[in-house]
Amino acid sequence: MSYMELREEICEICHRMWQLGWVAANDGNVSVKLDDGTFLATPTGISKSFIIPEKLVHIDKDGNVLEGLKGYGPSSEIKMHLRCYQEREDVGAVLHAHPPVATGFAVANKSLDDYSMIETVIALGSIPLTPYGTPSTYEVPDAIAPYLKEHDAMLLANHGALTVGTDVLTAYYRMETLELFAKITLNAQLLGGAKEISRENIDRLISMREGYKVTGRHPGYKKYNKPEEE
Repeated sequence: MSYMELREEICEICHRMWQLGWVAANDGNVSVKLDDGTFLATPTGISKSFIIPEKLVHIDKDGNVLEGLKGYGPSSEIKMHLRCYQEREDVGAVLHAHPPVATGFAVANKSLDDYSMIETVIALGSIPLTPYGTPSTYEVPDAIAPYLKEHDAMLLANHGALTVGTDVLTAYYRMETLELFAKITLNAQLLGGAKEISRENIDRLISMREGYKVTGRHPGYKKYNKPEEE
């Protein structure tokens, strides 16, 4: 993929985020790591529906602008993105959004740790709720850092959701999986509660990740709302 094609792909992901209602006004941000260790990122103060390739900013590892239109700088949330890259060399893209149902769990301070849907067990495992952090400060990067070792998707308390991937499309797909699982979990709760898969079958599903060519980190069987089974 050429440099311009990558810029176009980032914009396409931004447009899809807006169309799906994951962001409103100037919410959300996306970044991608380039081969030279610098980054492309969405600028602050612009709706994801209006993003075009020329408006993306090219920044260094400290968030300094290397290239961009006059008046455009990276989101104040770039600290969170840069921490993801610092913590994990395999991360090539970071996506932050406010998908309504997943964010509903985040603002209710509830993690998504039910092992009740086959596809989510394989793709993500449990989805933790990270501690509260004030946006644009180092509180948020510090809050997510311990979870990045095992998770590719997480809820940000009272804030939204974060996913990482080797590329921007993978990070986007993980956000899709997270939001769909949140919708299904909420519906299951209305119907009396999700029925969790047996521990034996959970372990079998996790072992199938390699065969399905599922990449990224997985926490195994890990609970955040309930004590872990003996």
